[in-house]
Amino acid sequence: MTTNDKQANGVEDEPLFDPSILRELDFEHKSRATYNPNISPQNPGEMLKLRPLYKSDYDKGYMNLLSQLTKVGNVSREEFEARFNDLKGCGDTYYIVVIEDMSLNQVIGTGSLVKERKFLRQCASRGRIEDIVVNNAYRGKQLGKLLLDVLTILCQKIDCYKLSLECLDGMVKFYKQFGFDKEDGQNYMVQRFHD
Repeated sequence: MTTNDKQANGVEDEPLFDPSILRELDFEHKSRATYNPNISPQNPGEMLKLRPLYKSDYDKGYMNLLSQLTKVGNVSREEFEARFNDLKGCGDTYYIVVIEDMSLNQVIGTGSLVKERKFLRQCASRGRIEDIVVNNAYRGKQLGKLLLDVLTILCQKIDCYKLSLECLDGMVKFYKQFGFDKEDGQNYMVQRFHD
């Protein structure tokens, strides 16, 4: 798919961010995980493709995939496209990566990197990883590791001074293999305003 293809419904399709950024990652030298069998961003598995989120992913099960992670709600195509345009309009901020099963035209994995700009550290930026999920039918194929590895390397490429994420207790060991660690004196706290 080129940068501006037409969707089946005639609407112009586009990636959330420039796909060349993913091709330029130094995965071979910066990967923190071990893969057996060997997979990479260019070869995530048979008939699988790792790429940025596209507008057309609404029709490829992106929202259904997110529902395997948390409550999503009933998001219409119009709402999805409006949010996509909002995120894209924030240039160099939102990096949502997906894995598509090309044989089914379905998005089967995703993860997000958000670049937060600061005044601290001479106007530096930090990264936050969010919404990592792999379709239940594809778990055990190292795709969650691949998504996290790619987002971590991408965070370095876009010049963030640190990267953080929140996770359940049972996932701490998984994230430690990528260099994440709990910092003494740091606590994750939350205040929810809606379910």
